[in-house]
Amino acid sequence: MGEYALLYILFAPFAGALALIMVSNRQPMLVRGIAASAAFVSLVASIYLFYAYDPVKGGFQFVQKFEWSRQLGISLHLGVDGIGTPLVLASSILLFTGIFVSWHIRDRAKEFYIWLLILAAATIGVFMSLDLFFLYFFYEMSVIPMYLLLGMWGSHTKRYLEMTDTEGLKQRDSVGFIFNFGSNSKEYAAMKLVLFLSAFAVAALMGILLIYKYAGLNTFDILVLREQAHLMNIPVLGTTLDKIIWVLVFFGFASIAPLWPLHSWSPVGHAAAPAATSMLHAGVLMKLGHFSIIRVAFEILPETTREMMPIAAVLCMFSIVYGGFVAFYAKDTKYVIGYSSSSHMGYVFLGMAALNYISLSGAIIYMFAHAMATGMLFAMAGWVYDQTHTRDLPSLGGLSNKMPFISGCFVVGCMASIGMPGTVNFIAEIMIIVGSWDKYPLQVIVAVLGIVLTMAYLFKMMRSLFYGPMNQQYSHAHDAVSTVDRLPLLVMIAVSVGFGIFPMHLYDVVRSGVDPLVARITHVVPVASEEGDRSTVKPEARADSSDTNPVSFSGDPPRRTPLVARGAE
Repeated sequence: MGEYALLYILFAPFAGALALIMVSNRQPMLVRGIAASAAFVSLVASIYLFYAYDPVKGGFQFVQKFEWSRQLGISLHLGVDGIGTPLVLASSILLFTGIFVSWHIRDRAKEFYIWLLILAAATIGVFMSLDLFFLYFFYEMSVIPMYLLLGMWGSHTKRYLEMTDTEGLKQRDSVGFIFNFGSNSKEYAAMKLVLFLSAFAVAALMGILLIYKYAGLNTFDILVLREQAHLMNIPVLGTTLDKIIWVLVFFGFASIAPLWPLHSWSPVGHAAAPAATSMLHAGVLMKLGHFSIIRVAFEILPETTREMMPIAAVLCMFSIVYGGFVAFYAKDTKYVIGYSSSSHMGYVFLGMAALNYISLSGAIIYMFAHAMATGMLFAMAGWVYDQTHTRDLPSLGGLSNKMPFISGCFVVGCMASIGMPGTVNFIAEIMIIVGSWDKYPLQVIVAVLGIVLTMAYLFKMMRSLFYGPMNQQYSHAHDAVSTVDRLPLLVMIAVSVGFGIFPMHLYDVVRSGVDPLVARITHVVPVASEEGDRSTVKPEARADSSDTNPVSFSGDPPRRTPLVARGAE
């Protein structure tokens, strides 16, 4: 597999989608087999990539570059560092498990798997792209399958059946119904997702094009731009160009994260989406925002990032608190998990805002950990819905008698989401809290209270679903007993608990990507003077107090000894 691992991971889902076009829906097992095989190839290659990545060497590895347009400076430039590697693995895991979660879909199964494979491939493409053009291309590509998966295979949420026109006729298929923003139909959820993400993506595109134009390098290559683009101190509209670009990029990508107050499309999309789509939506699609901010704003505008990230530190508190309280009072299982995911993304922004080795490493690990935990919860919420055809918590209860395996896995998923020791979420949360304390103590206090709130609404949901008296109309419900039904949950549990007990390699990989990035932002930043000469600014002539690694003030990333070697010493 070697140097071509990225191509296997990226193009295996696309190849699977192309193969499915040639297959008839009258051959359901062949359709499922092709989809599962494509996902399996991507998963195996991702596992190889994760363990073959050399954290001691660091930097971007497995690099592939294919020139696309010399005149415009566009290339299909792929590569992963310690930040992208675990997110590629998370995408492949959720794609593989999502195929099996959707095993029993009968309505146009071929088309469903085609769009699911394209959605996963698009997210993987973002995590691999080292060219701004293709990063944005794959980012926008993810919106198309999300719209179709929600609009065609999604489910209507509360108040859908109550919507009538003046004559009492259901307006389920009219344009007016789709654009009725007081509704809760799957069409509404799909349209709201597209409008939000497309509108803010245009803002991000404006920022990218400004970088391209004013850098004057005729390239979209991130590695070239981060070393040679000088966008500081150019006066524009009473401020400087770098700040305008930073705001466009940050808020353009923060909408998909989703950061409060740009979050409202996400829980509605979670509620309407089929289970596998919700898994990819919450597990990796939401992380495209954080990752793109890191790849564009952090890499190309490090000095501006250091000045502007307090904005994220303020907004993340609202994300944590608002999402948590809405989740506590929600009565729909998917709304609870959806608002929980929005709340938890505030922790990632907090880790990013603190801008030190511990907090940012914790934020990256938390993105990976959250993908596994929320993937489990959405998969099980989908199973309960398939058996009961309702997500209304007050009408459910006592299902542990009928679903002992699902209820047991649900407990593990809740514990992972809370951050119970023994899961990788615990490690990530501790790193974010410890790393952010010196700079943002108020936000850390809010984050800790948010963990308590998370425990409250997840336990409330677990009790409402599985304990107490059971409604006899759901007596026909049954447990997941086949290998196909149990496999996806067991895989995600194994990953969450496995990395929670043995986090060393994950931590080393992440730190190899975080170390040079934080050193670049907080210590030595090259800027352009008015005459165009390069000068070196040293904003902090000391090591970060939250990290014990030696820091180089020459602009080089700090040299780091891997955990295994340190333990041997």
